[in-house]
This record gives sequence, C-alpha cells and structure tokens, in this order.
Amino acid sequence: MPQSAAVISGVQRMVLYETRARYFLVGSNQAQTKHRVLKIDRTEPRDLVVIDDKHVYSQQEVRELLGRLDLGNRTKIGQKGSSGLSRALSACGIVGFVRFLEGYYIVLITKRRKMADIGGHSIYKIEDTSMIYIPNDSVRVTHPDEARYVRIFQNVDLSSNFYFSYSYDLSHSLQYNLTLLQRPCDPGAAVDSSVEEEVHPHSKQDSFDIFEDEGLPTQVVYGLQNEPYFKYVWNGKLLERVKDTVHRDWLMYIIHGFCGQSKLLIYGRPVHVTLIARRSSKFAGTRFLKRGANCEGDVANEVETEQIIHDASVMSFVAGSYSSYVQVRGSVPLYWSQDISTMMPKPPIRLDQADPYAHVAALHFDQMLQRFGSPIIILNLVKKREKRKHEKILSEELYPAVNNLNQFLPPDHCIDYIAWDMARYTKSKLCNVLDRLSMIAENVVKRTGFFINRSDFYCHTVRPDERWRDVGGNLTSTGRVQTGVLRTNCVDCLDRTNTAQFMVGKCALAYQLYALGMIDKPKLQFDTDCVRLFEELYEDHGDTLSLQYGGSQLVHRVKTYRKIAPWTQHSKDIMQTLSRYYSNAFSDADRQDAINLFLQVYQPLESKPHLWELPTDFYLHQRSTMALPQERRSYTNWWSEGTISYLPLAYDEAPCEDNMKKVKVRRVNRYDETTDIYTEFFKPYELTSFDETFCVAITNSAREFMPKTVGLDPSPFTVRKPEETGKSVLGTKTNKEEAVLQRKTAASAPPPPTEEAISSTSEDDSEEDRDDDGAVSQRSTPIKLVTECGDSSRTQEEFQQQQVRETYGLNLAEFPAEEDVHIYERFARLGQNQHKVERTEPIHLANIICLQPVSSFQEDSIYAVCPPQVDRGSREVFESHVMTGQGLMRALCREDMLMYREYIKNRYM
Repeated sequence: MPQSAAVISGVQRMVLYETRARYFLVGSNQAQTKHRVLKIDRTEPRDLVVIDDKHVYSQQEVRELLGRLDLGNRTKIGQKGSSGLSRALSACGIVGFVRFLEGYYIVLITKRRKMADIGGHSIYKIEDTSMIYIPNDSVRVTHPDEARYVRIFQNVDLSSNFYFSYSYDLSHSLQYNLTLLQRPCDPGAAVDSSVEEEVHPHSKQDSFDIFEDEGLPTQVVYGLQNEPYFKYVWNGKLLERVKDTVHRDWLMYIIHGFCGQSKLLIYGRPVHVTLIARRSSKFAGTRFLKRGANCEGDVANEVETEQIIHDASVMSFVAGSYSSYVQVRGSVPLYWSQDISTMMPKPPIRLDQADPYAHVAALHFDQMLQRFGSPIIILNLVKKREKRKHEKILSEELYPAVNNLNQFLPPDHCIDYIAWDMARYTKSKLCNVLDRLSMIAENVVKRTGFFINRSDFYCHTVRPDERWRDVGGNLTSTGRVQTGVLRTNCVDCLDRTNTAQFMVGKCALAYQLYALGMIDKPKLQFDTDCVRLFEELYEDHGDTLSLQYGGSQLVHRVKTYRKIAPWTQHSKDIMQTLSRYYSNAFSDADRQDAINLFLQVYQPLESKPHLWELPTDFYLHQRSTMALPQERRSYTNWWSEGTISYLPLAYDEAPCEDNMKKVKVRRVNRYDETTDIYTEFFKPYELTSFDETFCVAITNSAREFMPKTVGLDPSPFTVRKPEETGKSVLGTKTNKEEAVLQRKTAASAPPPPTEEAISSTSEDDSEEDRDDDGAVSQRSTPIKLVTECGDSSRTQEEFQQQQVRETYGLNLAEFPAEEDVHIYERFARLGQNQHKVERTEPIHLANIICLQPVSSFQEDSIYAVCPPQVDRGSREVFESHVMTGQGLMRALCREDMLMYREYIKNRYM
C-alpha cells in the first residue's frame, strides 16, 4: 500500500506587481521552480474580481510573462523612463480580502518568524503585515467613515500571536493529522473526477513516463489535503470570497493563540516539547464583554491546548516517535454575563436566560463529543463557599445541567463532573493545592489516555510500573489514541485554570516520556530541569492567553500556589491586577469592536448602523435573536447523528463517509516536491549557516537550566536546588555578566576576562570608578569585582580560579601533592626512554614496562589497530568505480534504472 503524506503548499513566496488596471500576485514554491499568477482587477470600485491563472510557470516563463506585461503597459512604445509594471512588495502569504464601505483591501503577510518544527513541518508566527487598497484612484468612491473602519480593523494586531504553516494543519490536533495519514487511501472512492482535475490539473502531462516501456513500477505517494477545523481558523471569513475560485495553494489559514517549543536534552538525545494553543474564533472577545455561551453552544475564551513530545533525532512522521495530549479551557456553558457599567473590580454575575433543559450546554458538549470522544471530564474550579453569592451561582446551574444531560447518555459515556474550590484550598495552611491537583491529574490522564504513534515500545515490559496498567485511551495497531478530554474552567479561565492545566500537562508529560522510553517510571518531580522547562512554557502560554482575553499577564502563577514565589512577586501581582482592571474598563470595548470586524461578525453596510453606534453586540453573536430556528433539537437525544455509535472514539476521526468527503487525495511521485518534506525542511538548494538554524536558537534545557559546574548529574530528571540551576544563575546577573556566562557555557574553556566582564555592574557607580576599573584591567593587576549586592568583592585572580574550578572541577593554581609529582616524573622518564628505543640503541622494554604488541601492522608498536572490515557491497562499488576508470562498464541493474529515471524526471520534466 503506498504511503500517505501531507501536501506542501506550492505558494510560499509572493511578489506583488501593479499596473493601473491590475495587480499581479506572483507566487512560487520555496525553491522557486514553480510559479503561479493571480490577477486582481483594479477597475472595479466595489466588487472583487480575482482571476487565477491555472497554468504553472517555470522561472524562465514567469520572467518572460512579466517582461511582456511591462512592455504592454508602458504609456509609449519603446519608452524606458517609466515602467508599466512596478514591483509593490514581497510577501509570504495572504491573510484575506476585506471590504468596508468602499472597495476591497488585500492583507498580505510581509514578515514571518519560525516558532516550532514538528516532523519537518515548520510553524511560523506572523511578524508584520501590509494592507493594500485594490481599486486605483481614478475609480475610487470615497466615504467619510472608511478611515475609521480601517483603524478599527487594524486594532487587531496580526503580529501578536497569529500562526500558520505551509504543510501542517494547525487547526487540528497531531492525533487527527497522523490518524489521517495512517488511514488507507482509495483515491477513486475519495475524490471524484472533477475534484481530481482541479487538484491536479496537469495529470496527463505529469503521468508521462519515459520508462513506461521498461516495465518498471512507479513509486507512488498519496498526497492528502484536508479541510481545516474552521472553529479555530481566524481568517476563514476573509478568504470566503476567493476559496472557490483560486487554487488551494493560495489559501493559507491562520490560528490565534500561542505556540512555543523547547528542546529537552536527555544525555544528548534531543526531545522537542511543543505547546500549541488554539483560540476559538466563535464567540470571541474580551473578558467582561464575552461571558458564558451563545445560542449555538460556543463559549467565551475557549482554547484548546495541545502538548506534543517527539524524538527530534528522527524527523519523519512515518519512522519517528510522536506523542500528544490535548486539554480544553472555556467559560461555563450557560447564559450569563457581568454588568461592567458599575465600575466594580468584580461585577455581580447574573443569569440572562433560563435554560431548564440545558439546551446551550447540550450544544456545547455535543461539539466536544464529536471532536474528542468520551469521556468528557469537567474540572470546575469556582468557589463553593462565599459570604455573598458570586461564583457559586455558576456551579448551582452547571451541575444540574450536566445531570440532566447524563440521564440520556449511555452509562459508559457520561460526562464526569469534578467540582473543587481551588481558592479556598489555597488560603488553607494545612492543604497543599498542587498535591490535590496532582491526584486529580493522575485520575484524568488514566481516564482519557494520550496519543502515541508507535506500538513497539516495551518500556512497560522492561521497566514495569503499576500505574501503566490503568492508562485509558484506545489501543490501535499503530499505537494509542486519546479518547475524551479534560475541560477546565473557573470564572475567567485564566490564573487557576492555567495552574490546573499545568499540573495535568505535567502528569501527561511523565506518561508520554515513559511511553517513549525516556524515563524509567511515569513520574516527574518538581525542581528538575525537565519540569522547569515545561513550567516556563506553560507560564508563557498562560501570560499570552491572559493578555488576549483579560488585558494583563497572569496574576497567580505556579510558584504562587507552591508558595515559593519571592516577596517581589506580590508587588508584580498588584500591578497586573491594576493593569487588568484598567484594560477591562477602558480598552476592552475597542478591542471587542476590532475582533467583531476582523472576524466579519459585523459587516459594514450603508443601510445599517455603524459599528460604534451599536449599544451592544449581543445580537451579532446570538443568531436566534435575529431569526426563529426552523427546527428544534431534541431535549433527550441532544447529540448529533452518528456521534454515539463511534464512542469512545471521536466522530471527527472516524473513517465515515462524511469525513472522507473533506479529504482530497492525489497520486504523486515519491520525490515530487509537493510531498517531499526532506527538501522542504533542509533546503539543499540554499546556502545556510548552522548557527542561524532554528534548532540551534531554540530554548535548550542543557544551556538554560542545567548547572554549569562539573560533578553534578546532567540528567534533566534530577532534582536540583534553586541555586544549582543555570536559570537562577543567569537570572541574578546583569546583562553583561549574563552574556559572559552564556559564552562560558558554550565554550569548553572560559574566555579571558574582558573589560566588560570585570567592570562594575552597578548602574549607580560614578564615571570615575568606571574609568579606574578600565585602567586597572589594562594593567592586568588584581582588581575588585563588585557584585549586585555591593557587599562582597574578589580579586581577578580569584575570579580566574573560580572559572577554572567551574570548568574542570579542580583548582589548577594549587601546588600538586608530592606523590602526584613523583608519578608525573616517572611518566616523563618513560616517554624519554620510549623515544630512545626508536631512535638510538635497542633496549629491553621489559625493564621499563611490559608492552605486548596487539596490532596486525608491523610498523605500529604502541596502539592496537585492527584492519578495517569492508562488506561485499562496498567492495563491488569500488571495483565498479575502478573498472569504469579503465573503460570497462558493467551492465545496468534494475536499481540503476530506477535511480536514473527519477533523476531525469526531477531534473528535466
């Protein structure tokens, strides 16, 4: 059966050319061997006219085309002063097309930055964009409110946490993407003839084979293109006008949330830890303006977080080892809100509509059952005991709703509900919050399991552990899949939720590493390099999501709940609380308008009120308020058709007819560039610097967290004291000393102390003191090194001794012991006598030391050297090479014909 592979986008580099009548967007692949052209009409003042040239151009053909366009658009024939075709800008992707009250704009990505790598598939972050008005000035119809809409639209900062990939579907989980690749493909059944022609317009030409008369088989790969999960796509509406008229390579879907990757070095073995958060584009908004759920079951602040662990020493999805775990956060799925007109830090919670049959909760959990399967586990962290009812209102409504839905589900697939007052436990001195969370996490991971794409790991056989027997999920022939998901919520789904998700992720990480054969038991301790690296990823993840929804970074972190946060953290928490309050009170309304306009929830029309004139956006997100539903869903069979029959597996991952219609399959050659991830990742056609590659710049556990002294266990799973970690050392230094420590870590020996390294680190020092320090350093005499505290000093000689001791584990400046000196003298005499044996007179070696030659070579008398063993295949290759040089050619075999055929096809066809 031929292998399956994801299709790589053929448009990764773009150049926008303009004439007075048209824009020409020329897109090419990464190697710039194939080009496509998109023609955009500029003479229409309000309509969008986009023509996709179906022809695939070579580099020479596209140059000739641009030359003809340049010549044909000049004002006078033969005029060279002013070009008829001018280059506007370079880009690397299309965000979409948008219109307000005048004509259309095109939004292009002009700058990107690589953030992660999963199996050779690169994930990029948008760094900069450009918004270009399409109609020319001669046909433009101006409107006084156009500029204001443009400003509101640009309030959505596309350079802040928007991500995309040319070959990896970020809207789906790794489990979904790999399950799709492992599924048997039948292109005849999956794709009809019309779609096949659209995906592969030159199928007849590409299938031409000059070796078809040889009877040699063609190596075929099935290239798969799947529809994204539009709930997590943020530019779906912006591409809606052109997605049915242009080639699929022009369409690039972006997600919003977080993406971070770090490298965990386990005795030199690289393991990549990746964290991807996908924020839902449904019912999206800011903290107090988007609460609860809408009439379609979409909840506010819904984020799907996925942690991916893979062995980076093997890149391929087929041969590599990959594991992932998914969990979800989201607001309580009820009709509720908070009135912010009172200007209170905690506005009262109110229930807007009565929902006795839990209709909204049913719609929400139906979505989760389709995407994740069962069991759905709810971890509700809101307060239970309050002097005045506030958060407790939500628990009193959510628990009966879940009970009402469970009575109609099969007993094996009921929704689990766990209510735990995390804030009350935090205030108690007798209770440990994280210990309780770790117990909950252990139970959750055992219920849902996790995804791993390999079934041939025998860690549980070689190093058996009782906890492994109870791990849930569904076992398959290719590994294990996660069934069900944990859904965590508090009121805001920010601080408490992030800490709970970290503890669940930490427990899942232990099981993932154990399943991959990296550790001997599925348990990870705090204060290890591995957990510190994972905690830092989760704090960045929590800060980013908190800024997007709440307007400030996290107030309470993992260290706060561990009660080891420094005293300075309290002042930072107060500042974050004030920042969050200010953002919610003064800037959230503008941000909400920008999100509504970007997601096209509100589309401006001259006949409608302007966006800033609306008293509320409630009617924009609640479709039931604008039109009565034609049919009502059942209150008892509240799930979608077909969902229950596949449980505990997710319906979206089932090989049913509805899902297969979303997949486009094409037959391609094994070395075709549309599926060749090796060429896409390593780029053999480019000259690259090793120091500039992403794998070197990525956060490294050995460089960032491992102690810099010799003698300690370099394992990232060893518990260390805070003062032993490399992170704490770097964190207590200034920028100059930090740079010195990083250089010292990278080199095997410490660099010589420079003026910057030994000068004063206090910014309050006078200029005279700094000049004195510089003068003394040039004389290389002992000087004082002032630390940040200013109460301790040491000389330059002591500083050098400290560096030597840190590097080699001993102080070379101390005089060696007398016994060691005698041993060294005997060694030196032995070396002198050995030279005399070779150059002067023969001597009996037995009088010095017993040396027995073990080499097969007579001229070697010291080292044991074995003659190299050459296998038969290598000898035949060498003999063939020698015979070719003498003019004697051997007959070509089947493998040679295959190799030559692939070379001819890739080079000339």
